[in-house]
Amino acid sequence: MGVTSPASGAVPALKEGDTDGAMRLVTDTLADKGFIIANADKLVNWARTGSLWPMTFGLACCAVEMIHAYMPRYDLDRFGIVPRGSPRQSDVMIVAGTLTNKMAPALR
Repeated sequence: MGVTSPASGAVPALKEGDTDGAMRLVTDTLADKGFIIANADKLVNWARTGSLWPMTFGLACCAVEMIHAYMPRYDLDRFGIVPRGSPRQSDVMIVAGTLTNKMAPALR
């Protein structure tokens, strides 16, 4: 998924199909940092393998465009993207807007 290594910041080389190594890397990164950074294209390719259930988090006027994407005219539900209101039910979090230091603790 494009997880960065805590020590070097680079993506370590994993063998194709090495799901145990990838899961171990993700688990270690989550335990160390509490979050995972991924490239957008790798995230989209991962999302294409199944339905994407994002949790939306709007911080500024940018959130209006994100909200419009879920309205009937564009209807992302047709493509298998179902917005969820709970972090426990979501696969990925989409943050629309600028995250400031004041809002960062609430987002974490």
